[in-house]
Amino acid sequence: MIQALLARLRQGHRTLAYPKGVPTLPDRFRGLPIVDSSRCPADCRDCANACPTDAIAIDDRGFRLDLGRCLFCTDCVEACPDGLIRHSQEYRLSVRRREDLVYDGRTLKLAEALDQKTRRIFGRSLKLRQVSAGGSGACEADLNVLGTVVFDMGRFGIQFVASPRHADGIVVTGPVSENMRTALLDTYAAVPAPKLVIAVGAEAISGGIFRGHDEVHDGCGALLPVDLFIPGWPPHPLTILDGLLRLLGRLEEPGQTA
Repeated sequence: MIQALLARLRQGHRTLAYPKGVPTLPDRFRGLPIVDSSRCPADCRDCANACPTDAIAIDDRGFRLDLGRCLFCTDCVEACPDGLIRHSQEYRLSVRRREDLVYDGRTLKLAEALDQKTRRIFGRSLKLRQVSAGGSGACEADLNVLGTVVFDMGRFGIQFVASPRHADGIVVTGPVSENMRTALLDTYAAVPAPKLVIAVGAEAISGGIFRGHDEVHDGCGALLPVDLFIPGWPPHPLTILDGLLRLLGRLEEPGQTA
């Protein structure tokens, strides 16, 4: 017992100060893509052609990147002959509406808080049931990380629960395979109203790399009313936590990021 206590003292405080302080992310972190579209040649489509999920569109309206489809790979970065695309350290990515994930490379409208009445219900205690609807395991792993001592999601009153009947909403990962469709809908139905739906990762938002396959439903948006979209594949735990806190009105910073 003494050795265990000494080891704990040596380890010190491991929980992140976030959201009080700005988190330190590794250099290899791939955050919000930054695109200098003003310098793009008019006839260049190299980045769009390289994207494995058709997340990039270039037409008369200019450059658009669908973050709901984006895998945050580096294919477009490597394909751009002029180096006009890069990944930033910006981890704040969550939005309330699917259309807000269509990004012009400059400004992203971040998630706004729930209305005051709903925040009174969920603001201090939010219980969520996670549903892996055919997911690859990547998004599920980063959701699990939120329960560790580093992130300690429970300090904000947010917890995952075993039963949908004890939950305030569901967190969906995966492209919603046909075999998981009924299970997802039954889980949602078992959650007492009012309830929330949170789509985590490109698979749950758009189908991700499986988009268009006959055996998937291209995410949960066509089946359920989604209250929060958290893009990435997988999204970083800080991205997920940031989105949840924004939804609950626990962050006071502006709703726009560049």
